[in-house]
Amino acid sequence: MIDPHAIVSPRAHLAADVSVGPFSVIGPEVVIGPGTVIGPHVVINGPTTLGADNRIFQFASLGDAPQDKKYHGEPTRLEIGDRNVFRENTTANRGTTHDRGVTRIGHDNLFMAYAHVAHDCTVGSNTVFANCAALGGHVEIGDWVILGGLTAVHQFTKVGAHAFLAGGAIVTRDVPPYVMVAGNPAEPHAVNSEGLKRRGFTPEQVRNIRNAYRTVYRSGLRLVEALEQLEADAPERPEIALFCAFIRTSGRSIVR
Repeated sequence: MIDPHAIVSPRAHLAADVSVGPFSVIGPEVVIGPGTVIGPHVVINGPTTLGADNRIFQFASLGDAPQDKKYHGEPTRLEIGDRNVFRENTTANRGTTHDRGVTRIGHDNLFMAYAHVAHDCTVGSNTVFANCAALGGHVEIGDWVILGGLTAVHQFTKVGAHAFLAGGAIVTRDVPPYVMVAGNPAEPHAVNSEGLKRRGFTPEQVRNIRNAYRTVYRSGLRLVEALEQLEADAPERPEIALFCAFIRTSGRSIVR
């Protein structure tokens, strides 16, 4: 299932049913799992591992060297899970030795055209990167996050699970779980309640999250005071515990 016009390194390991389109290049130390379909004109360099049932469209570039001046050819990695879709001209780079040496992407993610995942990023599962969404280095994206078109996330920033970044948002601070942000610089606007309902959150859980959002962003309390108030109820409300734990461990401060 490898087109005769494709170039596949003898040091690459492809499952028996992997499909590779014409003029694609698969380099050494690339491992590709079963059911994966690679379109034409794709470049995958190693060390890179892809799981099962991924779909890579034309002109995507996966696993190439990080765009970092401090990188000098060290053997860092890109690790990709299962059932991800990489549309036209998407890019995902390997890690650097200035972090854990690996860029990781989970399962069931959709990367639309021209999306970019920089070195040392960690992307969860079930995320959507709309056209031209871009991550700087060392960014962490939680599960179920949606990044609107032309969104840019500053290096070392964290975005919590179920957050929604509106199109064109310039994100320079950490975004807590469930929060919708927009603008340049990005500011919080509301809770991603529709997304939560679609994912099975109960009306009570959504109400609890909205109340937590109001406590942090609308009550006038100092952040430490708001967290103390929320954490009193967090043991009985796991959705609030996640919200509080993220804020407690924020390294760049949260969007305000």
